[in-house]
Amino acid sequence: MSKVRVRFAPSPTGPLHLGGARTALYDYLFAKKNNGDFVLRIEDTDTARYVEGAEDYIMDALEWAGITPDESPRHGGNYGPYRQSERRAIYDKYTAEILKTDYAYMAFDTSEELDEIRKQYEEKGEVFSYNNITRNLLKNSLSLPAEEIQKLLDAKIPYVVRFKMPVNRVLNLEDTIRGKFAVNTDTLDDKVLVKNDGMPTYHLANIIDDHEMEISHVIRGEEWLPSMGLHVLLYEAMGWTAPEFAHLPLILKPEGKGKLSKRDGAKFGFPVFPMNFTDPETKEIYPGYKEHGYLPEAFVNFLALLGWSPAHDKEILSLEEMAQEFDLHKVHKAGARFSKEKADWFNHQYLQKKSDDEVLTMLQELEPEKTNVLAKDKLLKTVSLMKERATFVKDIYESGKFFFEAPQTFDEKAVKKAWNDQTADIITQFSETLNVDNFDAAKLKEAIHHFAESANLGMGKVMMPLRLALVGELKGPDVPDIMEIIGFEETKSRILNAVNNIG
Repeated sequence: MSKVRVRFAPSPTGPLHLGGARTALYDYLFAKKNNGDFVLRIEDTDTARYVEGAEDYIMDALEWAGITPDESPRHGGNYGPYRQSERRAIYDKYTAEILKTDYAYMAFDTSEELDEIRKQYEEKGEVFSYNNITRNLLKNSLSLPAEEIQKLLDAKIPYVVRFKMPVNRVLNLEDTIRGKFAVNTDTLDDKVLVKNDGMPTYHLANIIDDHEMEISHVIRGEEWLPSMGLHVLLYEAMGWTAPEFAHLPLILKPEGKGKLSKRDGAKFGFPVFPMNFTDPETKEIYPGYKEHGYLPEAFVNFLALLGWSPAHDKEILSLEEMAQEFDLHKVHKAGARFSKEKADWFNHQYLQKKSDDEVLTMLQELEPEKTNVLAKDKLLKTVSLMKERATFVKDIYESGKFFFEAPQTFDEKAVKKAWNDQTADIITQFSETLNVDNFDAAKLKEAIHHFAESANLGMGKVMMPLRLALVGELKGPDVPDIMEIIGFEETKSRILNAVNNIG
């Protein structure tokens, strides 16, 4: 087999969707499994839908996820340019070549003329298609005399180039994921290959680019499966060997019906893009996994399993492990249902794998001003105590806010449960037994037990109001650990605050 070369070829018409990111990931994994090359090519011929900033966003998002191309507009390479808008001369050369074959023709029909024909068909309850039945009745180089064609060309009348679909031919196709299937060419229309501005459509440009870039395998979404017959015929028309094709299943909505869309993210409250993207026109911000607090390792691990199952049903895999195991034949045919709960589970698993120092660095980057109230050793202990309960780094601060600031209010249900007429005296007396020399968790635990025993009190009578005073509610890690981290002065201050404000 020749060297494996795969490409991910998005259009810069908006942010990179979850489905596109998964396609890029599978391309990357397949390339690495086979010691091949992963190419990023930007298909920017659709100038009408071009979105400013989308190209950089796509490249930044892939870099964040660790899906780094071997060749791209940013990384360069020996097969560039890697933007279709910069490859016009290449397309012009091949457009001239395909027009010399019996596989393509010039069509001079205007949009208005075609609209009128469609309207006539609709009035008869039929659907118009520019195909092997209708093309000889329309204004093109198959139906017009040579003299008239030359007059149109001399007058510089705009035209498109269409593919001349063979009549009643059965194409026997094979897809790596979906297996063998047949398509009759009579079910396919004569697609436009080159627009009237001279720029190729996706169909022609992508097969030219794949040939020029020596792409061995085309891995793309299943929405392109109906185009596979045309693309195979285009390779035939040019006298080239077609690559192997693999069409990936859809990523489905959480309920399992229909393709996941950006509107689903807004509706259900989860991101469908790798990173935040700001629409340059509307200034609307589309939320991303990065800004939601997902770790890139968790994101790609979750993404990889949306449609592929590694051996032994192992779930936690590094990018390197995924590349070692990846097999296109094990990609599912059926759509993969998106689950935010599963995405969160992956993030929790990867957060637990991080060292306390790593998590602390991320926490300080996230909340630099709020976390600077504690020394590093106490911050590390806070991380150690709270990490196990956290799904995201931000949870460590949000669920452990009491480490950084005194409670301003006290939970009403907790007050009813933990506080009575004697409580203020009890915790005031306990506060008076504290001294700065015994402020580590082990000694504080002993001190609380000793005070409860000497006062003939159950532990709950001391521990619950203490927790309420320190936290504002009845939750959090062990009370001695909280006391050690916030320190002697802050502990006494919070007890006094509770005594003065509860009751």
